[in-house]
Amino acid sequence: QVQVVESGGGLVQAGGSLGLSCAASGSFFTLNAMGWYRQAPGKQRELVATSTSDGNTNYADSVKDRITISRDNAKNTVYLQMNSLKPEDTAVYYCAATVLTVVRGTIRREDYWGQGTQVTVSS
Repeated sequence: QVQVVESGGGLVQAGGSLGLSCAASGSFFTLNAMGWYRQAPGKQRELVATSTSDGNTNYADSVKDRITISRDNAKNTVYLQMNSLKPEDTAVYYCAATVLTVVRGTIRREDYWGQGTQVTVSS
C-alpha cells in the first residue's frame, strides 16, 4: 500500500502566501506523478496543479500566475507554493499520487489520495 500525507495548511490573510507539502511512501516501483486538488464548500473538487517525475507541470488557469508546484524526487515529495492568495482560494487541499506497482510480473498504475489539509484565506 501507499500512504500520502499533506501538511502546511492554515489561516492566511488575503494577499499573503502559504506553502503546502505532500509526501508519498510505501511500496511502489515508481512514482509517476503527484498533484494537488482542492474542494471548496458547495463546489466540486478541481485540479490545482500536477507534476510528473520528468519535470512536466500542469496548472489550472485560475491559479497559474500565483501558484507553483515543485518536486523532490529523492524524497517522493511535492510542494505547492501559493502567493497572492484570495478568499476564493479557501478550500480543503488534497494531494494525489500516481504510482506504478509490480505484482507477479504485472505492472499496474494506481492512484492514492491524502486526507486533505484546510486552507483558509481571510479578507
